[in-house]
Amino acid sequence: MKRAKHQGVFTERLPGKAAPEAKQLRKLAGDWLKQRRADAELSQADLAARLGLKYYTFISQVENGFSRVPTEIMGAWADELGIEQAAFAKHLLIYYEPELHRLLFGAENK
Repeated sequence: MKRAKHQGVFTERLPGKAAPEAKQLRKLAGDWLKQRRADAELSQADLAARLGLKYYTFISQVENGFSRVPTEIMGAWADELGIEQAAFAKHLLIYYEPELHRLLFGAENK
């Protein structure tokens, strides 16, 4: 039996299990976000309040690589940090979805 040209290219991941590289990339994204927040002179509590988040600890989770900036508040997050929304989303895509970033924008620099 012949295999389709791209059969087996996609690997299934177990729910709730992130590849080590994904965790490392989320941590790098968090470091970048933490520096941008510091540049904006905002505490985690300040940023959470401005974003309408109930708990400031969510900011900590994102900055420590345990979570991602939710797409639905990405624009507001960018605004609060004083970063243009599209540039903010494009930069985070490098960390959160590197292959999609490559497909959309090529192998350009970060």
